[in-house]
Amino acid sequence: MAFLRSTGSKARRTIARCHALGKAMQVGMGREKGFYLIEVISEKFDKLSEDERLKVIIHELMHIPKSFGGGFIHHDKVHEASVNQVYNHYCNLNSLKDEIEWL
Repeated sequence: MAFLRSTGSKARRTIARCHALGKAMQVGMGREKGFYLIEVISEKFDKLSEDERLKVIIHELMHIPKSFGGGFIHHDKVHEASVNQVYNHYCNLNSLKDEIEWL
């Protein structure tokens, strides 16, 4: 898995996107697990608040199946409500971690 910051995209509403290496290419390259690249479009991503950037990254990560097999999880499962649920869980874990460090 890798992250890429790009510039100059002509996409109108795209802030970030997830790319996968197809199964045939994986087999041809001798890879056992899928390879994913998360691209953030700098001009749009950089304008977001830190919380919104985190939600965008969570959204893109949620498109990657647990099997890392090269496929995608579609928007019927990855949507605002599911992203907010994961984001809230992350924030709760972070605040718990801060409390534990405080003890």
